[in-house]
Amino acid sequence: MKEIGMKKFWTLLATILMVSLLAACSNSTDEEADSDDDAPAESSGDAEITAWAWDANFNVAALEIALEHYDNDDFDMEVIENAQDDIVQRLNTGLSSGTMNGMPNIVLIEDQRAQSFLQSYPDAFYPLDDYFNPDDFAPYKLSPTSFDGHQYALPFDTGVTGFFYRTDYLEEAGYTHEDLVDITWAEFIDVAKDVKDNTDHPMVSLDPNDLGILRVMMQSAGAWYTTEDGTINIEDNEPLALALEHFKEMMDNDLVKLNSDWSQFLADFNSGAVASVPSGSWIAPSIEAEESQAGLWQLAPIPRLDIDGAVNASNLGGSSFYVLNIDGKEEAAQFLGETFGSDVEFYQDLVREIGAIGTYIPASEGEAYQFENEYFNNQQVIYDLSQWMEDVPPVDYGMNTYGIEDIITAEVQNYLNGKSLDDVLADSQTQAENQFK
Repeated sequence: MKEIGMKKFWTLLATILMVSLLAACSNSTDEEADSDDDAPAESSGDAEITAWAWDANFNVAALEIALEHYDNDDFDMEVIENAQDDIVQRLNTGLSSGTMNGMPNIVLIEDQRAQSFLQSYPDAFYPLDDYFNPDDFAPYKLSPTSFDGHQYALPFDTGVTGFFYRTDYLEEAGYTHEDLVDITWAEFIDVAKDVKDNTDHPMVSLDPNDLGILRVMMQSAGAWYTTEDGTINIEDNEPLALALEHFKEMMDNDLVKLNSDWSQFLADFNSGAVASVPSGSWIAPSIEAEESQAGLWQLAPIPRLDIDGAVNASNLGGSSFYVLNIDGKEEAAQFLGETFGSDVEFYQDLVREIGAIGTYIPASEGEAYQFENEYFNNQQVIYDLSQWMEDVPPVDYGMNTYGIEDIITAEVQNYLNGKSLDDVLADSQTQAENQFK
C-alpha cells in the first residue's frame, strides 16, 4: 500500500472517531435510559432491514463496506445516519414507551452507554451468542456488550491507547524508545520533568474538565467508577486515587499545557508545543496532519499505574452493533456475524478505506495491519495497537459513567485548588450515591 493511501484513511479517522468521542463525553444527561420498564419484543410489521449509526465517514461507511463483503444477494439493508445523541434519545423514547415501532434492526451504541440500555430494556435486544465467537474479540469489549449471561452486541472499533511522543524532544532529554516502553505513570512524570527541564516543553496538553486520562489510568488497572455488580466505587478506589494524584502532580509541576477545547488540543501538538500525546488510537491521524513533523513521532505502550495487576494497555472510546428484537432480527444478526464477526478481508478494507481498527483479533495478521508508517519512523503502528488491544483489562462501565464523571469533574477542580484527596473522594461518593440510587 502506498503511503498516500494510508494518510488518506488516517485523515478520515481524525474527523470521525474524535467527533464521536467528544459528543459522547459532552452529553452525559442524555446517556442514561429513562425507564425501569423492560421494552417488550414486538413485531415491526415487516422484515425490511434498517441500521442506525452516526458518522457517515466511519461507522456508516463501515456498514456499507460490510454490505459489499456480504455474500447474500437476497439481503438488502438501508443504513440511516443519525447523530449519536439523536440515536440515544430516540432509543430511550421508543423503548420507554413500550413499543418497538420505528426501531431499526441494527443500532450502534457507544460501549460506555450500553449497559443503561441492556439493563433497562433487556427484552428489547436480540442475543447474538450463536452468530459469532466472542473469543475472537478483544476481551475488554465483551463486558460492556453483554448482560445476564448473553452477548448482545457484535464488538466493533477500538479506542486502544498509546503513548505518542516526539522523538527529538525525548532524545534531547536523554531518552531512547526503549526507555519509554512499559513504564509506569510515576516514571512518565519523571520523564516529563526531565523533558521540561531540558527542552522547556510541557509533556502533555490537558483540559482540566476532561477526565479521559483518568479513565485511561484506571482501566490499565482494571478499575472503574463502579464495580461489576453496579456498586458505586469512588471513595475506596485505589486506582482512581492514584490517578488523581498523578493528575495533580502533572498540573502542580507545570508539566501540562492547558487547553479548553478540541482545536486547542490539536494545536498544542501540531505546533510542537508539547512533547507527547498519551491517547486513543484515533489521535494518530491528527498527529499526521502536520506534515512538517513527519519522522519526528513514535509510539510506545501507554504507561500503567504502579498497582498489582496493572498493564501497559488501556482504552479510550469505542462502540458496538446491537440487534433489536423485532422482525428481521435473524437476518440482521447473520449479516453482522458473517462480516464484522468473522471476515478477515473485510477488516483489511476497513483499515485501507476508512482507517477503522476493529477489535476482531484474527484481523491483525492481515496485510493492511502490517503497514510500516514512515511518519512514525516506519513503525507498524496499526499492528502494535492491535496487539496492545488484546491486553486491555476488561471493566464494567455500568449505567452511569458520564453522570458520575460530572460529579468527579467538579470535585477535581476543588482538589486542584487545595481540597484533600480523601475529602474529594468521599464527597464524590456521597453525591453519586444520592444521585444514582
